[in-house]
Amino acid sequence: MVPFDPLLRSPHLQTIAAHFWKRPDATAEFPMERRLFRTEPDVQVLVCSQRPHGEARGEIFMVHGLEGSGEAGYIRSLSTAALRAGFAAHRFHMRTCGSTEHLCQTLYHAGLTTDLLAVLREFRQEGRAPAFLVGFSLGGNVVLKLAGEMGESARDYVQGVSTVSAPLDLAACACRIGERDNRVYEARFVRAMRKRLCATGRYQMREFAGLRSVLALDDRFTAPSFGFGDAANYYRTQSAIGYLAGLRVPALLIQAKDDTFVPFEIYQSAAVRSNPWIQLMATEHGGHLGFIGRRPNRLWSDEVIMKWIAGVAVNKPPVEASKN
Repeated sequence: MVPFDPLLRSPHLQTIAAHFWKRPDATAEFPMERRLFRTEPDVQVLVCSQRPHGEARGEIFMVHGLEGSGEAGYIRSLSTAALRAGFAAHRFHMRTCGSTEHLCQTLYHAGLTTDLLAVLREFRQEGRAPAFLVGFSLGGNVVLKLAGEMGESARDYVQGVSTVSAPLDLAACACRIGERDNRVYEARFVRAMRKRLCATGRYQMREFAGLRSVLALDDRFTAPSFGFGDAANYYRTQSAIGYLAGLRVPALLIQAKDDTFVPFEIYQSAAVRSNPWIQLMATEHGGHLGFIGRRPNRLWSDEVIMKWIAGVAVNKPPVEASKN
């Protein structure tokens, strides 16, 4: 496996550069199909799919991060890499994301796995092979929690799970993002959350007065909406770290030690280290969803994920975890 040679060593520059970096986009070569799935009587979620030329080697579902969508740069570039490697690429949108606020009057949260499972079940009913799941940031918490919840039965729907910068401990990450050096990021998240919540038609802008943190919004809106009570209980019950013991499919966790949102101590816990199905690829640098490397490995995490998936798809042992 190619080691990560960072183009930038500052975690903030990595995080920002990755957001604005020009990504390959294969939409012209591989047409996009937009499909709505009804996962509950009053809930529809969007999946944008592209298929390779010829028979697909497998199905890859990508799940975006907090306030993201299938148009996020990291999803566009991984979709391109997947398609050129012969895999079908599916961009899963959490409820109300990707301009789908009108399709659902409820919200999404970091542990909401039922929508993704409903889509995976429908794919299997259509005769598709078990899929690979790739989750970015908050999406990483979703895919790992789902696989952990399902235990051995996950193999009917999932071949393997990979995550990039996943906030496995939601409480620890909410506290970290609220620290001084992350103020710019948190303000951006809060604006996006406020805009999306208002777009559902359930909330008015005046209800957000004085709420300036992700934790405050989760405490006031997310947690009560799903019966969690408050943010503390929401974070405690929905963090993927509490479900890793049940994981029974191969999992590759990519994490930078200098992630500005996710304390690396989470990845040093027994929950991560003790499960033999989990492989941790830790890098000294990379920021949050960064991993912009020097040429020729510019989009390093895409390369790592696709090599790992290709290995699992042909029943080869996954790549060895980094010893960093």
